[in-house]
Amino acid sequence: MALNPRLTAPNTAVIAPAAHMPYSYMQDEAIPTSLGEPGMTLLEGIGRRIRKRREDLSLKQADVASALQLSAQAVSKWERGENAPDIAILAQLCRILGVSVDWLLGLHEESRDVFEATVFVSGVQGFAKKAMAMPPAEVASWANGIFYHLTEAALKHSGVPVKQMGDGMLCFFSGDGHRDRAVASARLAIASQEKITVALASGEIYLGALGHPDYKQPDIMGSTVNVAFLLLGSVAPGKSAVVATADVARKTGEGASFAGPFQRELSLLGKKVEVYELTAK
Repeated sequence: MALNPRLTAPNTAVIAPAAHMPYSYMQDEAIPTSLGEPGMTLLEGIGRRIRKRREDLSLKQADVASALQLSAQAVSKWERGENAPDIAILAQLCRILGVSVDWLLGLHEESRDVFEATVFVSGVQGFAKKAMAMPPAEVASWANGIFYHLTEAALKHSGVPVKQMGDGMLCFFSGDGHRDRAVASARLAIASQEKITVALASGEIYLGALGHPDYKQPDIMGSTVNVAFLLLGSVAPGKSAVVATADVARKTGEGASFAGPFQRELSLLGKKVEVYELTAK
């Protein structure tokens, strides 16, 4: 992409669009050329901020790309300052990184870590009992096979895997159609020889790096995550199923059908909630 900076004041440029320039949010705007870093171009500054925020969250380029339904190469080019995110995905990128558009462009230092997403939590029915009767190495091999299947199911629909825990996986889907993509991923996840259960809940989540500075890992937190875990525990034993909150079931497109609502007592919430179960196509 070619940019034509016309200097109007120290460290400030008016960006005039070159031919076929797709980054309309950069056109005819007075934006700091250095973003506070002497000698740094506008694109380099944006790239530096994207990379810094991504690393602060302990996310890989592939994680950001998956959430945006792009290639990791696109994110890599942003971070190298070769080009900038298209305006169509700029807001979504900022939500994932927990920052404002103004912050990304270097206009002020506001940042935030909360955005809307659908949380995906999985488990395997009977895992603990079966694992107790197996050597540890065999349990690890078995679990890795399950995690591979679940991760591929999430990535196929642009989900972001967060972590594996025992027999389960935690991930999230954000951006356009996040509920539909989470449902599609869950349907693929339970298409396994294992009795896999999946719980889906949508709402605001916090994304951040947790743990000791030398060992911190990305994680998501909030009531939406808590509800998803509680829903997972409400599935009847020995059953492979996808359960979801009312928000997911009612706002998912016509490609998915849910049975319910069923009233389930979630003890930690101290109340009954409406739970829906995904039905076969």
